[in-house]
Amino acid sequence: MPPSKLLPLIVSLSAGIASAASVNSPVTFHKDVQPILQNRCQECHRPGEIAPFSLLNYKEARPWAKAIKANVLSRNMPPWFADPKFGKFSNDRYLSDAELNTLVAWVDAGAPEGDAKDAPQPRAFGAPGWNIQKPDLVIGMSKPFVVKAKEEIPYQYIVVPSGFTEDKWVQQMEVRPSNRAIVHHVVVFARDPKSRWLREAKPFEPYVPPGGGKDINVFSGGGNEFLLTWAPGVVPESYRPGTAKLIKAGSDLVIQIHYTSLPQDAEDTTKIGLVFAKEKPTLRAYTMAANNVAFRIPPGDPNYKVEAMKSTFSNGLEILSYFPHMHLRGKSMEYRAAYPDGHTEVLMRVPKWHFYWQLDYKLAEPLKLPPGVKIECTAYFDNSPNNTHNPDATQEVRFGEQTWEEMMIGFYQIVMPADTNIRDFMRATDIQMPTKTGL
Repeated sequence: MPPSKLLPLIVSLSAGIASAASVNSPVTFHKDVQPILQNRCQECHRPGEIAPFSLLNYKEARPWAKAIKANVLSRNMPPWFADPKFGKFSNDRYLSDAELNTLVAWVDAGAPEGDAKDAPQPRAFGAPGWNIQKPDLVIGMSKPFVVKAKEEIPYQYIVVPSGFTEDKWVQQMEVRPSNRAIVHHVVVFARDPKSRWLREAKPFEPYVPPGGGKDINVFSGGGNEFLLTWAPGVVPESYRPGTAKLIKAGSDLVIQIHYTSLPQDAEDTTKIGLVFAKEKPTLRAYTMAANNVAFRIPPGDPNYKVEAMKSTFSNGLEILSYFPHMHLRGKSMEYRAAYPDGHTEVLMRVPKWHFYWQLDYKLAEPLKLPPGVKIECTAYFDNSPNNTHNPDATQEVRFGEQTWEEMMIGFYQIVMPADTNIRDFMRATDIQMPTKTGL
């Protein structure tokens, strides 16, 4: 063969051999596995967070190698339930096939460490003890709340005066329970200075409103603004520059906490960290909800459909995130946009709802929808004996705050110009309540 033809062949063969060597090179922790753990796992698997063990380094990860393989193969971990066909999310933890195969190959190879020089730079999280920057203000409970063993605990409401003498724009927010084992979820409301909601409650004293468990007005904040929430797996709120939430001067924060008991007494002291915007933003974040409180789920029904109220936005809207909420019989939830021309589009879907991982889904980019669009929400519930989490398949199930009751709430967060008057905005939003079938 002439040298002129032999040289390209040698180059081609060399490239093929190099490629094969690359494919067959051993998978090691520092080079291959650690970057995946940083991106998908360390948010929870590090000291002080919700996961039961840390995965920051090889020494911590190596004893859990087999458990890592089993849980990624079953898709139990990392927790992520959004249908990938609808929406792109900034907090997406879903493992790609390549990432999953890399983790499995590492375990199958005996979980080798490799060269520490291949390790990526450690992932930067928030300030010590937080997932956000160092808070400008930390407020919350003034003393521990005791959860008695094996008791049903009604929702607790703690009024915390802000002391704000001027409007505050909040750029980052985070809820930090001191005992996550007994805190099912936390919701924080910004109570308007003119609101009469829960005025009978003493500041800093846990309070149970009369009839609160069945009163949607109490549960949903009495018309006051929904500031933020915490549940296992929820990412702290961190808005991009130019966007923030408003807490008016003179407002109080009202912390709603859903506690669950353990076999023994336990305590919790929940705190909230706030980082203020350096200047007034151009956009105001605001939380909406599509909900239904009038449903009756029949005994034994494996696939009961519940439709939420529909909201028509005359001026259009821009969506930042979704937070579907149900209880133990929750099966799936879907958000849709219904356009003025009559066609509908699925915005996001959680096909397999998970009560113990109530995640929020933050869009990678805000979704702009045109004037006249309606937001619809549909959920399905499994009240059959086949639902292993079902407290009692023989009972009809209605709205209520306890986990053995049900809820159907599709929260979604939007933005609007910072100077928008909320009352004017709501007047331009046609909210259709679901047909009431009785509570």
